[in-house]
Amino acid sequence: MEYDFVVIGGGSAGYAGARTAVELGLRVAVVEGGREVGGLCILRGCMPSKTLLESARRFRVLKRANEFGLSCGTPDFNAAAIIARKRRLIEGFADYRKGQLESGAFDFFRGRAVFVNPNEVCVGLRDGGETTLRSATFLVATGSETGFPPVPGLAGSGCLTSDEMLDLEEIPKSIIVLGAGPVGLEMASYCRAFGARVTVVQRSSHILKSVDGDVAGALQSALRDDGIDVRTGTGLLQVERVGERTRVVFEENGRVETLVADRVLNALGRKPNLCGLEALGLKTIHGRIAVEDDQSTSVPNIFAAGDVCGGLEVVHVAIQQGEMAAANAALFLGRTTGAARRMDYRLKLFAVFTDPQLAVVGAGEVELDAAGVPFLTATYPFNDHGKSLVMGETAGFVKLTAARDTGEILGGAVVGPEASDLIHEIVVAMHYRSNVRDFATIPHYHPTLSEIWTYPAEEIAGRLALGTE
Repeated sequence: MEYDFVVIGGGSAGYAGARTAVELGLRVAVVEGGREVGGLCILRGCMPSKTLLESARRFRVLKRANEFGLSCGTPDFNAAAIIARKRRLIEGFADYRKGQLESGAFDFFRGRAVFVNPNEVCVGLRDGGETTLRSATFLVATGSETGFPPVPGLAGSGCLTSDEMLDLEEIPKSIIVLGAGPVGLEMASYCRAFGARVTVVQRSSHILKSVDGDVAGALQSALRDDGIDVRTGTGLLQVERVGERTRVVFEENGRVETLVADRVLNALGRKPNLCGLEALGLKTIHGRIAVEDDQSTSVPNIFAAGDVCGGLEVVHVAIQQGEMAAANAALFLGRTTGAARRMDYRLKLFAVFTDPQLAVVGAGEVELDAAGVPFLTATYPFNDHGKSLVMGETAGFVKLTAARDTGEILGGAVVGPEASDLIHEIVVAMHYRSNVRDFATIPHYHPTLSEIWTYPAEEIAGRLALGTE
């Protein structure tokens, strides 16, 4: 074989896998078939969206200046300048990743890879011609692409994809967002900050369907208070272009509703990119490559990581999966010894950068109930917390869940200011399997946002000490 380990895809999962494999002494190549180098997170996901949302956050602060005894005139914005700043930043991030991939630590090929068999890929090179790479093991990290569910008219209606939304140089006066996952909600919050009339249409009974109802409900209420029209429990019937605008027809509470807006964003999810994998006959589940917890697939020498196999479509998990795949490929090849490394999805961390933010880690009440795990839970609101009152950020609450027998922290959730940062205190505690008794004794500086966690921890610890439920 020419290589020990060939990675298909140069995004977060792919680069992490390649770097780890090199560190383990494997002969490695990476194939990247995209027009640009960097992967979804850098080019069309995390970094560009958070850049736009940071502009929205600062604009909201300017609009509230009078509340804090300040004056800055009438705040205004330039959407094209916001996009230009985003492009400059993303170009820098992408150049850095390109430099990593072209560093010489491994061979790097620009082109589309098609598997011939489990040990061979044919790469159609972007600059012309093709080459064949043979390897003992492979990592498939081909990511995902925008999905178009079978809604009549959706595919041909001119709806914005998330890629196009992140390059929109003009904020629409009105926009309908289809789907209330993280992408849809973040873009709804972004447009609303700059005055757009925003409607979110969601199929499930509340936004962020995988999140406990009280947590999602707190964000849903805050978004409505901000002026976003959130429609839940709906069924999309049709999407169609009407002149320069777009019409969305859906069913809600047994009634057919029709909305028309300048733009419509398709935020109904992404689908794994399985192109070029056909010859492998990989087992899939719900359209994603099926993997074991060591990232191996149904073909013994093929591993997968990132959005193409799922688990939780966030960057830090993709990186962990890529690293684990490389380590287990080295074990498969006999270059290392010991037990296989396995993914632990106990933490399940993710955040939504709306205003206010939402973040969760670990298991929620619905999941624990379904698993038959006895637990205790406690909450504390930001509108009774000193630092959040000082900041004028009082929407939302924190929630802590712990095992009823041991007090081990099983999950946490935040809706409120800086939730994406605040959640990491519970991430660390859960990583080291802390219980609420120990956690409640950790000193917290006053006044800070983070000290809000001590209140639900103390409540649960007290209930455990008294033997009450």
